[in-house]
Amino acid sequence: MSEPVQVKRLAGRERSAIARGAESRLSPAIETLSGDPPVASAAAAHHASQRAPRRSRAELREAAINQIIDVATQEFVEKGLAGARIDEIAGKSTKRKIYYYFEGKEELYRAVLERAYRQVRQSELTVDLDSGSAADALRRLIEHDVRYHSEHPELVRLVMNENIHRAEHLKQITDLPSANAGVIELLRNLIARGEAEGVFRKGIDPVDLHMNMTALAFYNVSNQFTFAHNFGVDMTSPAAIERRAKQAAEIILAWVTAKG
Repeated sequence: MSEPVQVKRLAGRERSAIARGAESRLSPAIETLSGDPPVASAAAAHHASQRAPRRSRAELREAAINQIIDVATQEFVEKGLAGARIDEIAGKSTKRKIYYYFEGKEELYRAVLERAYRQVRQSELTVDLDSGSAADALRRLIEHDVRYHSEHPELVRLVMNENIHRAEHLKQITDLPSANAGVIELLRNLIARGEAEGVFRKGIDPVDLHMNMTALAFYNVSNQFTFAHNFGVDMTSPAAIERRAKQAAEIILAWVTAKG
């Protein structure tokens, strides 16, 4: 996956304050992410090099950014954009590192959103859509989406929060629509294949298909607490998730194969 955000260069006094010795101050913090202890001697250095290869500066930078986004994700999921505080995120990272890579809380929030969306899209590319019929492939993709959303509730919470903001921040991630468009093209190809096999009815809109799939996968996470309280149903157990995955697939397949 490409780096989720472009490293920003701060201007004026803020940047100059960080710039003085930034590399020397930041390097020890980043080095700790590599998992290698300080090398005390040439023999120790040789021994360390035998254990694991040293990571490049780009790899260390990506690791530092991902560490910040990991912590920030939990903060935004729990408190939303308005309630999240940089100081809370910095308590598990360092404030200096956060402001080295991000201009502020809103840019960090966009980075969290972007990575969450890119990860679900990348996960869909791992599903076997080539073997068997188009119906078989679609079933595998639907079941995957239900499982993925259940295993990554942070995605659902972030999407719910961003809808409160009317996608204000999502709109500022300029290249994300093209990344999300990949799943629509994937579904368009599956629909065409199903039509050619004489299994899918004609005229299915791939955006409608994606919306229905997402809705069925989303609900299992978004409403798990209220539904459990109202009806005494545990929607989080492995058995419940598998049952939901199979039900969602049956519902969607009944729709796409309906005749007349």
